[in-house]
Amino acid sequence: MENATKLVDIRSLSLDQIKTALVEAGEQGFRAKQIYEWLWQKSATDFDQMSNLSKSLRENLKSRFSINAVQVRQSQISSDRTIKSSFTLYDGNVIEGVLIPAEDRMTACVSSQVGCSLTCKFCATGYMDRKRNLNADEIYDQVVLISKQAEEQYGHPLTNIVYMGMGEPLLNYSNMMKSVDRITSADGLNMAAKRITVSTAGIAKMIKKLGDDQVRFNLALSLHAANDTKRNEIMPINEQNSLKALAEALKYFYAKTKSPITFEYIVFDNFNDELEDARELARFCKHVPCKVNIIEYNPISLADFVNAEADKIEQFASYLRSQGITTNVRRSRGKDIDAACGQLAIKEKESDKVEA
Repeated sequence: MENATKLVDIRSLSLDQIKTALVEAGEQGFRAKQIYEWLWQKSATDFDQMSNLSKSLRENLKSRFSINAVQVRQSQISSDRTIKSSFTLYDGNVIEGVLIPAEDRMTACVSSQVGCSLTCKFCATGYMDRKRNLNADEIYDQVVLISKQAEEQYGHPLTNIVYMGMGEPLLNYSNMMKSVDRITSADGLNMAAKRITVSTAGIAKMIKKLGDDQVRFNLALSLHAANDTKRNEIMPINEQNSLKALAEALKYFYAKTKSPITFEYIVFDNFNDELEDARELARFCKHVPCKVNIIEYNPISLADFVNAEADKIEQFASYLRSQGITTNVRRSRGKDIDAACGQLAIKEKESDKVEA
């Protein structure tokens, strides 16, 4: 591992940069395309897997570059078939990702940071320190490893990806965008951008940047209150990114991309579960074409929030629908293994250690 950190991670280089490095090393430049295909189409994690390269070239590559591949540390399967995995990174840091199987889709939920800096009061990851951003290849690797689980466990390929794991994707903008490029490119995993959803807690200037970059993936805003006072209380990020600023950014994003927004909303008991809260949300929904996903809350030991009663949630959803807003009530998956939304956090305990 120590040597790997001194070598250049070859997946941090573009095709042209690999070609230049090969020529400087006395190798043939056209080999760069073959190497690139091994890295991004075939997801090679070892130079020895590159069977159409000569042994001497492979040894040359090993002396100059590393492939800082993500490793599965431990996996747990929920009673509802959800699989949560912890992944070890090249520097020893650990993240989590989730495979969510359903009848019509296989969804990978991936992380974008080690920990998180946003301190949302209801989210386990928010109580962790943010140690660093993930590199693009580390996000890509999660997709590859979770896709492999989908094939091996359920005989079905991955159909969807959500950037809803640990961290705030828009605070790791460059690497998030590079990872989407590798996942969607014809010389990468060739997945349709519309099958990818990036979820944000709401950073207005970065939402506008998504619009400027005319992204083709879906955008989801983790809203949970359409009232600044309440949102400030549970999501400190709102103090610098008010609902007015977010509405303006979302309008800008939609004008540039013509892509509808998904608002994620947890209905907390005795906090944001009244008809007036639903009215405020409905008013906020008028800013842009959108739909609302009402998400079941998954309790964590560090917070006292409780999910609203089922009839209260249904009344809330019914009101939104009466206002012409497409509204889905999502049931939690993987709650029994702490794999559900808002529950991802690395717990350093004996049961989390790598099994021999």
